[in-house]
Amino acid sequence: MDDARRAGLAAWLPDSFSIVGMALMSGGAIQQNWQLDVVADGTPHAWVLRTDQPATLSHSRPRAHEFALLQEAFAAGVAVPEPLMLCTDLCVIGTPFFIMRRLDGIAAAHRIVRSESLGGGRLALVAELGRALARIHTIRPASAALAFLSPHPNMPAGMRFVTEMRAHLDVAGVAQPILEWGLRHLERHAPASAEIVLCHNDFRTGNYMVDQTGLTGVLDWEFAGWGDKHEDLGWLCARCWRFGSPHEAGGVGPRAALYAAYEDASGQRVDDDAVRFWEIAATIRWAVIALSQARRHMSGTEPSLELALTGHIVPELERDIMLATS
Repeated sequence: MDDARRAGLAAWLPDSFSIVGMALMSGGAIQQNWQLDVVADGTPHAWVLRTDQPATLSHSRPRAHEFALLQEAFAAGVAVPEPLMLCTDLCVIGTPFFIMRRLDGIAAAHRIVRSESLGGGRLALVAELGRALARIHTIRPASAALAFLSPHPNMPAGMRFVTEMRAHLDVAGVAQPILEWGLRHLERHAPASAEIVLCHNDFRTGNYMVDQTGLTGVLDWEFAGWGDKHEDLGWLCARCWRFGSPHEAGGVGPRAALYAAYEDASGQRVDDDAVRFWEIAATIRWAVIALSQARRHMSGTEPSLELALTGHIVPELERDIMLATS
């Protein structure tokens, strides 16, 4: 952040707050996260400022919506960073942003899946993840604070997904026969309608923080929307989000422990067939996102080695689709 934007931020903050440190945090292909250290009346505060990258995905929610989602999750008792301030005035730093309290812990997926102790151990962490999802899924469409979320289409969630992904592929205008094969498989095996709940839609290792004792916070809410609870469970269990680990639940622990904790916390049964359906859907969705990120680089909109390399994971995802549908 250049001097002019930093000065705009300093002027926007309440008079009692002084910025003493600011640094761009790692990660964030879609959003930028800035470590923000401030002091007010001699008391230090550890915050994170979250704002847009120069180019974003079309289906990523704006910061004002993500802030409202954080507020709702925080009120529901989900372990999330406490949302503190929202700014939609482009004159401050040039883009909308919000500030949330900074959490302790790590989010690095490659470290989490290889550790036997982070999060209190594999079984304890998987159980916490199941309970966290159950808590998120207590939020229902009746929530007035989330009225900005699109109403869920009058069709089963599985068929809604197939329709949306086909539309994304049509817009891209490039033949993707294996992804189309996967979508046809899903079309033929779509589960019946389920109760509609708030889905995080990116609940995976790498998007939550842990310390040595347990889960400290669920991050990155920009894709949240109404859906089937099995969508989140399938996304977490998808092979593409295990980071090379043999453990099925997020690369962290056994699937059975995830299901058991979710069922105990929610009082609702997990349909394993539905989760398997959404695992294939997760693989297809990640492939579509990867193709979109690669196009951001190839179009010249946002030249980036990271975005360019993301496109090269698609063949591996296609292999996973073929294995899961054969």
